[in-house]
Amino acid sequence: MNAAIPTAIALLGYFLGYRFYSKFLADKVFVLNREATTPAHALRDGIDYVPTRKLVLFGHHYASIAGLAPMLGPAVAVIWGWFPALMWVVLGAIMVGCVHDFGSMVVSLRARGMSIGKVTEGIIGKRAKTLFHFVIFFLVALAMGVFVYVIAFLFSPALSPDQADTHFPQAVIPSFGLMVIAAIIGWLGYKRNMSWSYLTPVGFILLLLLVFLSKNESVLSATGLNNPMVAPGVSGWSLILLTYAFLASVLPVWSLLQPRDFLNSLLLYLGLGGLYIGFFILQPAFVAPAVRLHPEGAPGLFPFVFIIIACGAASGFHSLVASGTTAKQLNRETDARFIGYGGMIGESMLGLIAVLATTAGIISSESWYQQYASWASVQGLGAQVAVFIQGCSTFLLSLGIDRYTGSSFISLIVVSYALTSLDSATRLLRYNIEEISDTLGIKIIQNRYLSSTLAVFAIGFFAFYKIDGRPAGLALWQLFGTTNQLLAGLALLVVTLYLLQRGKPWYYTGIPMIFMLISTLKAMVSNVFEFFQKLEWPLFIIGFILITLALWLIVEAVLAVWKFKKNKQKIQSMDVFNHQSL
Repeated sequence: MNAAIPTAIALLGYFLGYRFYSKFLADKVFVLNREATTPAHALRDGIDYVPTRKLVLFGHHYASIAGLAPMLGPAVAVIWGWFPALMWVVLGAIMVGCVHDFGSMVVSLRARGMSIGKVTEGIIGKRAKTLFHFVIFFLVALAMGVFVYVIAFLFSPALSPDQADTHFPQAVIPSFGLMVIAAIIGWLGYKRNMSWSYLTPVGFILLLLLVFLSKNESVLSATGLNNPMVAPGVSGWSLILLTYAFLASVLPVWSLLQPRDFLNSLLLYLGLGGLYIGFFILQPAFVAPAVRLHPEGAPGLFPFVFIIIACGAASGFHSLVASGTTAKQLNRETDARFIGYGGMIGESMLGLIAVLATTAGIISSESWYQQYASWASVQGLGAQVAVFIQGCSTFLLSLGIDRYTGSSFISLIVVSYALTSLDSATRLLRYNIEEISDTLGIKIIQNRYLSSTLAVFAIGFFAFYKIDGRPAGLALWQLFGTTNQLLAGLALLVVTLYLLQRGKPWYYTGIPMIFMLISTLKAMVSNVFEFFQKLEWPLFIIGFILITLALWLIVEAVLAVWKFKKNKQKIQSMDVFNHQSL
C-alpha cells in the first residue's frame, strides 16, 4: 500500500483537530481569558517566571517535550504492524495527548504556575500531592538517566567499523556549539534588547554551518571525537552531560533554555519539513504488515501498543513541562491553546514520521522482518535509534541528500532533542524536590543549587548504576512506558476534578482519563506478574510500589469527589432552607 495516502489523511486530521476541537476546548470547556493576568506577570522574577513571546515559548515547549521517546516508542511499537501504531499516534494525540497537555497547562496557569503535583493538593488533598510527587520523581529520574546513557552512547566513537551506524560523534560539535550560540543570543536579546528578528536567523545560520562542519571527517579526526583512544567514552560523556544538566537547571530560563530550545525547534521544523516533503516525493509503500498480532515473545497488542508509543501520542511527562516551566512563562492565557494543544500535535507529527521511517523507510520486507524478527530484537535502544535515523535518511535521499549527510543531520536532531529534554527535565525534577522539601518542612533543600544537585544525583544513579551488568536505567526502561502513561492518566484525573468542581463539562478529559488509567493499570499488572514469574525482584518491587501509589491516588480522588458532592448538596439544602425562611 502507498504510505502517502494514510499519511495525508493523518495530516488532515491534525489540522481539523486543532482548528475545531482545540477551539471548542479553549472557548467552552476551559474558557480562556485573553485579559487575565498570568503568573509570568504576577510573579515575574527573571529566573523562572518570565513573560515570553508566543512563538519563542512554543519553540521552548515543543523542544522540551520532543525528546527521544516519540522516536523510540513508535520505532518499537511497529512490531505489531503499521496500522495500530499510526492510528494511536494520530487519534491518541488529537483526543487524548493534546487534551492532556492543554488541560495540564491551564490548570497550572490558574494556580500560580505550580506543577501538576503541587496543584493536586488543592484539588484532591495533601496525601495525593505527596503520592503524585513520588511518581513524578521516579519517572523523571529514570527517563533522564536513560537519556544520559543513550546520548553518551551516541556521542562516543565507534570501537569497530560495524558499529559506525549506531554511534554519531559528528553530533557533538553542533550540539555543544548550539549551547554557546543560544547563550550569546539570550544575553543579546534580553540584556541588550537586540531584535529577535535579526538574532534568530543569524543563530540558525551559524547552527547549520556547524552541522556542515561536523560531517567533515577531517574535522572529526582533528578534534579526536571519532577516536576511541582520545574521545570520552560513555561514562565520560555521561559526566559531562550531568554537569550541563546542573548548569541548565540553575541558570535563568532566558539565558539558555529559551533561546536554545527556540533554535532547536527551528532545526526540527526544518528536519520535519524536509522529511515529509521527501516522503511525499518518494511515496514509498509499506514494507511492514498492516497488523501483526503475535510477534515472537511480544506482549499483547492491547494495551501495550499504547504503552510503548507513549510520548508519540500521550505522555505524562508533558504535564510536568506544561505545568512546571511553560505555565510560568505564558504571556497570555489564550496562548495555552497554541502552545499546549498545538505543541502536542507537533510531537505527534514526529511520532508519525517515526512510524513511517520504520515501516516505509526500510529497503524491503525481508529487511523489516529481519529487524523486527522478535520482541528481543527490538530491545536495544541504540539499535532502534539507528533504524529511525536510517529510515529518515531514505526519505531525504529523494531530495538529493546523500545517506551520510542525511543520517548526520537526523542524528543531530535526535541528540538535540534528547539534550533539550534532559535540561528541562532536570529543572522539573528540581521543582519537584523543592515541593517535596516544602511538604516535609526541610527549607534548606529549596535552595535551587542544592535541589539541582540532588536532581542530578538521582538522574546519575539511573545512568551509572548497573543491574545484572546492565545500566539500571535500561533494565528499568520497560517501567518507563507504564509509569509515563500512568502519570498522564493521573494528570487527566486532576484536570477532570478541576472541571467538575467548577461546574464545567468534565467528560472531555474524563473519558480519556478512564481509558488511560484502565489500559495502564492492566499493563502494569501484567508486567509485575511477569517480573514475579521471572524472579526479577527489583522490577517487581518497583512495579508493585507504582501500582499501589496509583490505586491509592485514585482512592484519594474518589474521596475528594464524594466530599465535594456532599458539601455541594449541603450548601444547596441550606440555600433552599434560607429561601423558604425568607
